[in-house]
Amino acid sequence: MTNVLPNTIRRLYTDPGEYIDCDHPAVRDFAGAAVPADASDREKASLLYRVVRDGIRYNPYVNMRTPETFRASSVLAAGNGYCVGKAALYAAACRVHSIPARVGFADVRNHLTTEKLRQSMGTDVFTWHGFTEVYVDGAWRKATPTFNATLCAKVGVHPLDFDGHTDALLHSFDGAGRTYMQYVNDHGSYHDVPAKFLMREMARDYANMQVEDLSGRDMEREAAGATK
Repeated sequence: MTNVLPNTIRRLYTDPGEYIDCDHPAVRDFAGAAVPADASDREKASLLYRVVRDGIRYNPYVNMRTPETFRASSVLAAGNGYCVGKAALYAAACRVHSIPARVGFADVRNHLTTEKLRQSMGTDVFTWHGFTEVYVDGAWRKATPTFNATLCAKVGVHPLDFDGHTDALLHSFDGAGRTYMQYVNDHGSYHDVPAKFLMREMARDYANMQVEDLSGRDMEREAAGATK
């Protein structure tokens, strides 16, 4: 059974936001070039997911003190971003094609992060991990475009795929059957990124990373070194 979104709710999730800035020219060009105009919403959602997942490299060493870290157009310009920024860009790209989209948040226990990142964070729990929800075929579908394919190869998991219909959250297990990701706390979904709140939360939860020099750090390079 499918549902139809009321027009006001549909507009809420298709209009531009401050951080899901689907009206930005670069975002519109990016989303327009990624999919055929005659594709179905399901096909568009899947193709846009793939281009954000692999076209924007995952970078957990971003500056959490600037709002640009959370803005779709800024993540696109940088060519890299962490989970929330990539989720915002995917949502924005979907909105360009009039597919309702929003960002969701949850705390995630990550058992296979790099040792260097774990030391910097002081924990293996990623608080306020960001993902995207898209409204396709009459229901909200959850997808996480966080980890690009080359990074997945370094940590020993297959890239997470999204067919535009079946939820695609983070892997529960790696290729060897070890626990990989576990969702431990759901924070709900939002029409735009609550960036000011997240900046305060990141400063509180990851105080070490606020003072540590993260310039030049690269998780993919760290993961490659750990597997040698």
